[in-house]
Amino acid sequence: MAKAKIGIVTVSDRASAGVYEDISGKAIIEVLGEYLTSEWEPVYEVIPDEQPVIEQTLIKMADQQDCCLIVTTGGTGPAKRDVTPEATEAVCDRMMPGFGELMRAESLKFVPTAILSRQTAGLRGDSLIVNLPGKPKSIRECLDAVFPAIPYCIDLMEGPYLVCDESVIKPFRPKAK
Repeated sequence: MAKAKIGIVTVSDRASAGVYEDISGKAIIEVLGEYLTSEWEPVYEVIPDEQPVIEQTLIKMADQQDCCLIVTTGGTGPAKRDVTPEATEAVCDRMMPGFGELMRAESLKFVPTAILSRQTAGLRGDSLIVNLPGKPKSIRECLDAVFPAIPYCIDLMEGPYLVCDESVIKPFRPKAK
């Protein structure tokens, strides 16, 4: 079984300020480490909130680094500098709006401001790109909601088979007839 490469991209204005501890990207790595029992390798970057930089990073991870899944954090709010969804849409061949819809619905259980979030997801070649919010608590809530569909999505794209610890997260895969 091939080792899956999973891109983790933290988008933050503070990234270009020099001294910055990325707790959001580390939270994604921690959650994926709890979910996945199959071998995987994080491809990790912290970049500024600049649409061309986000686009270049997503393209590089999808096309050159062969990441089957790319998870971003940050840049999904209504602030003028929040352009992660626009960058994702610009580089994707097809969008997967159900991911954003489910993440907002899940987040609304915790905060009324979830409607301000603009997370989305899309497909670029053999990669699924999913935008998450920036707060570690919200990252876990959103991943808990959408991750059950991610292994099957990657199966359908003929990517690596992701095996999960079903005591932590149970992926949905249809039963063979």
